[in-house]
Amino acid sequence: MIDEKKIEALKAEHRDLEEQLARSDAVLDLKGRTVLAKRYAEIEEILTLYARVQKISAEIQGNESLITSGGDTALAELAQEELVSLRAQKEKTEKELVELLSPNIYAKYKCAIIEIRAGAGGDEAALFAGALYRMYMRYAQRKGWGITLIDSSQTPLGGFKDIVLEITGKGVYDDMRRESGVHRVQRIPDTEKQGRIHTSTISVAVLPQAEEAEVTINPVDIRMETYRSGGAGGQNVNKVETAVRLIHIPTGLVVASQAERSQARNKEKAMQILQAKITEAQKEKEQGERGKMRKEQIGTADRSEKIRTYNFPQDRVTDHRAKLSWHNIEGIMDGDIAAMLDDIKKTLAAEE
Repeated sequence: MIDEKKIEALKAEHRDLEEQLARSDAVLDLKGRTVLAKRYAEIEEILTLYARVQKISAEIQGNESLITSGGDTALAELAQEELVSLRAQKEKTEKELVELLSPNIYAKYKCAIIEIRAGAGGDEAALFAGALYRMYMRYAQRKGWGITLIDSSQTPLGGFKDIVLEITGKGVYDDMRRESGVHRVQRIPDTEKQGRIHTSTISVAVLPQAEEAEVTINPVDIRMETYRSGGAGGQNVNKVETAVRLIHIPTGLVVASQAERSQARNKEKAMQILQAKITEAQKEKEQGERGKMRKEQIGTADRSEKIRTYNFPQDRVTDHRAKLSWHNIEGIMDGDIAAMLDDIKKTLAAEE
């Protein structure tokens, strides 16, 4: 149900913002103008969707009148066929509009930092960490999101001890945040000669990237170390110390980036991750539960602490929080997780 009173209030705010942005003094205040322009764009998106709903509703009403008028039969049949498509469009657009109108503290984050770390299971855990990275990467590609591999530590067999990636796009954090936790895999590894099923775990932490205004870091509290990147990127990357490691002295937090070709860009990426982690720590402190949020996300990576199980022999993925299961595990591992994430979101909505 669309809140018409809220729409009218937004229209008034939209007009007011338009007037403020048109003033000459707004051009001089660049920071203030940026804030106004951002809010103006947010409201513009909502009003554009609302106008689309109104237009589709008018078309539906016109088709319904044509069908009941008793006129041209052929024209009425065409109108009936078009009505199905119009109603589907209206439902989809109204859903998008209601989501934008609903208060969502996570919607403002358009960037998520995802940390994937191998837990119990040795080489098999490291290999599955790589498989989860590929799953998220393929899903992000389908969504049209941006993906940047920030840091990783590869094992001799091609797995990963840990992977840190950045995903950017509309609604990315709200979409991905429920992936935080311990993921358990049950399968027969390629290296297993006796056909035994191995159980391994991987921990996933999804952090919202902080906006600049959310957290301020004193430069004197940071110690920076540089080193040579171990990843791909050409001769310059491997011969020059372009990789950056930042240590936040007051908290002991350590972050690293080696994805970029320049030291400056790696420092910028590492700083963004550090901001996200400090913001998370500050929120925990305000709640009087410092460290609890992160512990709840990744636990100890023990097999008993799990949010999801990927059972390859039974071709089944089970989410233990939502108490739901899905089949076609190969498709899921190839990034076809939209339906799964949507099911989990709907089931857990009442608890959030």
